[in-house]
Amino acid sequence: MDIVVTGRHCTVSDDVRERVIERLATIEKLKDRVIRAEVEFTAEESKGNPDDNMLCEITLRSKGPVIRGQGHAEDKMLAFEGAMDKLKIQLRKASDRRKNHRGLRAHQVITELAPEPVVEDDTPVTKNLAGLQVTGDGPLAVREKEFTSAPLTLAQALDEMELVGHDFFLFVDADSNKPSVVYRRKGYDYGVIHLTQA
Repeated sequence: MDIVVTGRHCTVSDDVRERVIERLATIEKLKDRVIRAEVEFTAEESKGNPDDNMLCEITLRSKGPVIRGQGHAEDKMLAFEGAMDKLKIQLRKASDRRKNHRGLRAHQVITELAPEPVVEDDTPVTKNLAGLQVTGDGPLAVREKEFTSAPLTLAQALDEMELVGHDFFLFVDADSNKPSVVYRRKGYDYGVIHLTQA
């Protein structure tokens, strides 16, 4: 398993890097298909609670879906441990779901960020972001992401949403071939929205 440890707005010492790599080796017991683990520490400005100024995000890339866990704390290792706990809970939930749904999930999610234009001189650049034309550096900040995925059943989409740790998941329904979104509702319920053309 390839492990990458990076820091944004902070430096990661060799001691922390070694401890992170040592702890991530235990993940392979839960998820034997992990190809790459990315750990990113981000120092954030605290807006009231200085105990949460360090964010740790762990992303596991495997033959299956992308799995992500986040943790906040005042220290890098405490934030890492919080992210590891969330990651292990998601992996166990997914394992239980696969047992209950007889291993329905066998598709891969590949995430690619759209490349940003390279500017070599000081002339304002006109960019087309999400269908909007922006000249220069404006206050508009739009991030575009493209995902390639095979059509999924509703059970597979729920599984993918739980693994990523989001409250919603966009997918193409395998039964109807329509763009659909599964989302979390209050009280452990789920909802589904199917999109049709008028």
